[in-house]
Amino acid sequence: MSLSNYTQEKQTALFESTGAFFAFSNEQLAEKKKEGVTYVSLGAGLIAPKDNAKALIEGLEKITAEGIKQDLEENGKEKIIDRELANYECYYTGDPSDCIEALEPYGITREEVLARL
Repeated sequence: MSLSNYTQEKQTALFESTGAFFAFSNEQLAEKKKEGVTYVSLGAGLIAPKDNAKALIEGLEKITAEGIKQDLEENGKEKIIDRELANYECYYTGDPSDCIEALEPYGITREEVLARL
């Protein structure tokens, strides 16, 4: 279980409705782009029609916020912290930095993460 379990379907639907796609090479971009549409790169390979970029960003932010809310309601902070400590292999590396950063949008503090190590 992870945040993507709560967001993936909604994100996919948003990508489809806004004409967004991922492209990691010029060949992929050429394959997916449509004639007469101006595209912008939103980072991490995400490409969107310029006219839909703002709606896409706002939609992704809303989907993420809703997913975090649902995750917290269903799992609670402690289970989420434990899950992410395991996902980032913090028990092996001894470095919880990535986990702490990933949980910031949840409103979970560094101290809360360190208390679960």
